[in-house]
Amino acid sequence: MPDIALFAQVLDPANRADPYRLYAHLRETPILRDEDGTYIVSTYAEIRSLLQDSRVSSEDIPVFKRARTGNPILDFIINPIKDRIIEAHRPLLFRDPPDHGVLRRLIMTQFTTERVRATSGRVHAIVEDLIGKMRGREEVDLVGDFAYPLPVAIICELLGIPPGDEQKFQSWSATLAGVLDPDHWVREEHRLKSIENYDAITHYLSAIIKAKRKRPADDVLSGLATYKDKKLGRMGKYDLIATSVLLLIAGHETTVNLITNGMLTLLRNREWLERLRQDPTLAPRIVDELLRFDPPVHFRTRKTLAEIPIAGTVIPKGAPLILLFASGNRDPKRFQDPDRFDPERPDNLHFGFGGGPHYCIGAPLARLEVETALTALAKRLVDPRLVVDPPPYRPGASLRGPARLPLRVAAIAA
Repeated sequence: MPDIALFAQVLDPANRADPYRLYAHLRETPILRDEDGTYIVSTYAEIRSLLQDSRVSSEDIPVFKRARTGNPILDFIINPIKDRIIEAHRPLLFRDPPDHGVLRRLIMTQFTTERVRATSGRVHAIVEDLIGKMRGREEVDLVGDFAYPLPVAIICELLGIPPGDEQKFQSWSATLAGVLDPDHWVREEHRLKSIENYDAITHYLSAIIKAKRKRPADDVLSGLATYKDKKLGRMGKYDLIATSVLLLIAGHETTVNLITNGMLTLLRNREWLERLRQDPTLAPRIVDELLRFDPPVHFRTRKTLAEIPIAGTVIPKGAPLILLFASGNRDPKRFQDPDRFDPERPDNLHFGFGGGPHYCIGAPLARLEVETALTALAKRLVDPRLVVDPPPYRPGASLRGPARLPLRVAAIAA
């Protein structure tokens, strides 16, 4: 039996660089009950089963509750109303059927495959511009110089966020990305900071949406603000705001990690870096394996709506769950030699974009961005080398990726 403190070690920033050894120990018990009553699911088959189980709910994020201000009107009327509105209109990520299906359908009327494909030219142009700005330098930070600005620019253009406004929401986004970690809500200062930042980003997006209702443009937010489905009608004001927050944050935070984790993996497996440089058609297979080998999202939380017998145990009703996607991706019962990076791997059905009804809406866009990015980096960075290995990591355990990735380069090729 593994130590029940193993998941606490996963959450510990000291183990951010290599949680995979901890996952291997956790898989010794596929369903492990932690000290606080959370059930940690670490094996592929069990994760796959629970992702498809209607008895498992995504509506698990804690209720927003603002701090007391001393003002009775705020504390007993205005703020409780705000908290109830947020609770009733959670982002898509934290909604169950039928609400989830309705919102997803409305979102997909605007976040279409055709619209994503049409961004290909802009993705290539921004990639070339960012790499061009590295010329003349012997050292670059792949995160700050490339992996962060690329997806931010693309998601802002798609949504119709005014150019240059990314600086306004950068800190809000970083804080709100941490809500996926279960220990985030335990710390009062983190909880209150998240509420403060959610209020700030929703206020910012509300103003943009209001303007787009009056003067729609050819972008996703304009489409969502004005589209009326024959059966479902229009997306409500508060659902539209919550959806906008989700698309803005998820539209870049995970892609930053995937680009950075991807380049780090290729630099540790230089044969594949060279093969990609010689043959760009390998990019889709390389990115697919990266999504298995070192995904941008390592786990998601859920809760049970009923008792669930599974893997020799019974998870009780109302129990919190942790679905360890990154652990399932390296389960030796599902993947041969799982700790080896192998883009030629057959039958690579991973959890890189989650699974089940909540499969990532932005998967096609992320693939386009990362394939383009890694292909260009492999081609144009001459003899890139890691300055430090492992690099420093961001605080989050769920959305896991380097905070910086310093590289030394001999040159930037034309």
